[in-house]
Order: sequence, then C-alpha cells, then structure tokens
Amino acid sequence: MELRSALRQAALARPAVLTAVLPGATRARLAVERELGDRRWPHAPSPAAADLLVLVGSPREEAPAWLDGTWTALAEPRALVRIDDPPGARAALDAGHAALLRGAAGPERQRARKDPGPYVPGNGGPVRDDGRTPGPTGHHGGHDRADGSAAHSHDTPALISGLPLAERADDRDGLRLDRLHVPFGPVLPDWPAGLVLRLALQGDVVQEVTGVEVVEAAPAPRPPFWDEPWRQAAAGAPVSRGAAARRRCAAHLDSLGRFLAVADWPDAAAGARRLRDAALAGAPARELVHAVERQTRRVARSRTLRWLTSGIGVLPREQALAAGIGGPALAADGDAWDRTVRWLTEAARSAAACDDRRPLAPDDPAGPRGGLAGRCPPSRALLDVLPPLLRGAELAAARLTLASLDPDPDELAPVAAGEVTRG
Repeated sequence: MELRSALRQAALARPAVLTAVLPGATRARLAVERELGDRRWPHAPSPAAADLLVLVGSPREEAPAWLDGTWTALAEPRALVRIDDPPGARAALDAGHAALLRGAAGPERQRARKDPGPYVPGNGGPVRDDGRTPGPTGHHGGHDRADGSAAHSHDTPALISGLPLAERADDRDGLRLDRLHVPFGPVLPDWPAGLVLRLALQGDVVQEVTGVEVVEAAPAPRPPFWDEPWRQAAAGAPVSRGAAARRRCAAHLDSLGRFLAVADWPDAAAGARRLRDAALAGAPARELVHAVERQTRRVARSRTLRWLTSGIGVLPREQALAAGIGGPALAADGDAWDRTVRWLTEAARSAAACDDRRPLAPDDPAGPRGGLAGRCPPSRALLDVLPPLLRGAELAAARLTLASLDPDPDELAPVAAGEVTRG
C-alpha cells in the first residue's frame, strides 16, 4: 500500500490540467496559462486524461450540468478549483495540487467516506477532492428508468443509458447513413470560452450545425479584455495608441497560439503564447518586432501547416461583408491559412507601434476582431457564419476553421454596470 501511494504521488508531481474557461474570464485564463507554463504542468486533452479541473470564471448557476458531466468524467484521484482573479491563480493551483496529493495518499478512504467532505478553500471558489460531483447532487431529474434507459417520445431521439441512438439521413454523396447529434464544448482544449456547437455528424463529417450557443456566466467585472483600450477611449478615458497596439498584438498572438495548438504544432503554439505574454508585460517595441518577425518566418516556412490549412474554411470578402464580419477575417479574404498569415502581419505591425505615446482617438472603434461601434459585437458575426462554413467539413477541418476565426465569447458576456471606464 505504501509503494502504491508513493507511485501515485510521484505520478501527480506534474498533474494533467483541464481548464474550463467561461466568457468574461480572459484575464484569469492568461494568468492560469502563464502559471501552468512556469510549472510545466501538461494540458489534458480530455476529461478522462485530466487530474485537475480548473474552472476559470464564475458560472451563472451554482452547479451547471456541463460542469457536473465534466467532473464525473475525471478519474480518481481528482480535484477541482475555481479561479476568478489573476492574482490568486498560483495559490489556487497550489491548493488543487495539495488536494490531489491527499487523494493519492488514500483514495480508498476517500471513496469510503459517507459525508460530503470539506471544501478546501481556493481563490474565488472550492477545491473538491472528495470524489463527488461539484454540484449539490448528481441527479438532474428527467425520466431515468431503473434499467438504465431513458423514457422518450416519438418527437425525441431514442436513448439507451442516456446516450442518443443514431438516426438515418442522406450524406453529401446521397448515401443514407447513420447521423448522430453531438454537442462540442464548452470544455475542450484550445476552444473559445463557453462555446457549445451542436453538430449533426455522419462519421467524422459535419452534416449540419444545429446550434451555436454560449454558456451563461456571471456578469464580468470589466469590459472584454481584448477590446478594453478602444472601449475605454470611447468612454473618455485616456488611452495611448501604444497601449491599444500592444493589446492588438497580444490578441492576434493569442489567436495564433490557439490555432497552432489545434493544428498540432505545440512548440510553435507555446512560442506564440510566450510572445503574447511578453507583449502584455510591456516588452520594448524593437524587441517585440524582432521576435514576432522570427515567429512569422517560422510559421510561413511550414509547408505542412500550409498544406493542412489551405482550402479550409474559405470565407470570401463578399460573404464576410454580407455577414457583418470585419477585422483580420475580412481582410484575409480567403481560407484558414490566409487568416493565419493576416494575424502574423497585423501582429508585427502592431508590435512596431507599441511605444507610441500619442492618445488613442475616441472615435477609433477598430478592435482586434473588427469594429466595435455597431450594435452587434464582432464575434457575434463570426459565430453566425459558422453553420455554412462547417457544413460538409470533416471534424478536424471544422476545428481548424473555428480556430482560424477565433470568436471571442467575452464580447457576448454581460458586463457589470459602471465598469466600462475602469483602468
């Protein structure tokens, strides 16, 4: 038993972490990613491979069903921690790691406990290590039967053990094949915060996008992180052009890092994120320009990446204009590879302006993803264009298409009143 416990604790020295990011929590997400990078803790590709579940942000509900399902998929020993504020990321991860080690020392005792067990305090929320779901109960209501099947009517898909049966439909070649309705999100690696895509799949081909949703989060204390300089300037707060350029540069590098991670180039993705952090930390413009140009050359020389992403998610300028899309997705006038090159071009141009101390004009509404003066945020248009772009795509290509558009659900999250001009 002592040897088994020692092996478990050694295996958890660098726990695999799965982050569940909510809209409005970009600041906290960036702090968590920096801290995980410093610790060299691996990112889990799925709940089944995770040891530590990190909830970044505050859900509107106390225990949403999607969080309950994600937590249930983690194997023991496991722990959950919630992080709301960037300064508390380190302490919260320490608390989660300690909870994991306690579970590894005696998982049998953990499972044998009949009481709910204590919450270990973390930053902004609980760390749970008692093996139970984070909600008050694991039951969600409905019509569950004792034999494990679920009651259904003729208007809903048949369920076996809570899983939907396939239906039949014509595929893109006119063949009648099984079709499954599958939700993707909100907890996936390198996925927009809180996004849920409901897909009708035939094999690994997206036949139809039946729903595009964003999970509800508590009102954010500040405006969307990437749009903040322009919104502050519009509200009359003093903002320099350099501060706005620095935020734009970091936003494009953040999008690039996510896209490269989805394309399975982790080393280049980590490099883009290091540059993003350097831009936000105030690196001098000359140093930043040199580093961004080096990253641009590295990505542009990759024949594999170009071959992988060319012809995927083609969005002509006319279609983008009709959908109300602006920013790099409009300027790229092409496919996922064109949008990647556009991010790099705009990141380099913004890096060169990071030391500009002139004031930002209040009537300059051009945020990283498009104009901010309209009634609908830029990311709303990026989400609305997904159904036609993803229809008929293979699942891997659909993920690359989404990552190349990189909508920011923070723009759709409610903001607490009176916080627009906060610095």
